Amino acid sequence: MSTEVKEVEKAVEKKSEPLFSKKNRKLLSDPLNDSNPITVQVLGICSALAITVQLQQAVIMSLSVLFVMIGGNVIVSLLRNAIPDRIRIIVQLVVIAALVIIVNEVLKAFLPDISEKLSVFVGLIITNCIIMGRLEAFALGNKPGPSFLDAIGNAMGYAWILLAVSIVREIFGSGAISFPGMGQVKFFDPDWSGWMANGGFYENNNLMILPPMALVVVGVIIWIQRARNTKLIEEN
Repeated sequence: MSTEVKEVEKAVEKKSEPLFSKKNRKLLSDPLNDSNPITVQVLGICSALAITVQLQQAVIMSLSVLFVMIGGNVIVSLLRNAIPDRIRIIVQLVVIAALVIIVNEVLKAFLPDISEKLSVFVGLIITNCIIMGRLEAFALGNKPGPSFLDAIGNAMGYAWILLAVSIVREIFGSGAISFPGMGQVKFFDPDWSGWMANGGFYENNNLMILPPMALVVVGVIIWIQRARNTKLIEEN
């Protein structure tokens, strides 16, 4: 059988692959653990440290990255055969920048307080290593369907780390947890303040809301993850 015929057969097999095949399902599941963009690939770590003071900020940031990553992956995948190789990075940046501008304007219009708290970090999604990496490594070489799943998987892998870190930091740092549109829910009754002032069992630990503690919490997550999944442990 000639090489050309084999290539045609492979192309046909690839074309007929179901969207939710085992291979494509791994695009959703691997970034949650084995290929997590933050704890395994150590990408996007800046925003994970900076905006995890409150849960609501982490939720909004995660949704923003999800929107930009899905839009960027699908658009670049659709344009992959029309983008000249020499200007592919510029095209990717233009696509991401346009999507980030949409996110930024929506936040300013509907969630101005959170937009102000997230500050420049929404704008810095343009340079997020996770998004640029997926566009370059996956979307440029794959169809829109798998690129869509890859975007969801990596965004969710990024999001669960942010949510976990923010929950720990806000509970132990502020004694509360905040939800978008609902404000903070106190875990400790304000009427206990007098009792707490006399040596209660807990007092808010302001150290937890400082950026270095985010790094410590991420480190603990990495430690737990590698203890449960030993194949992630690098050989000396």
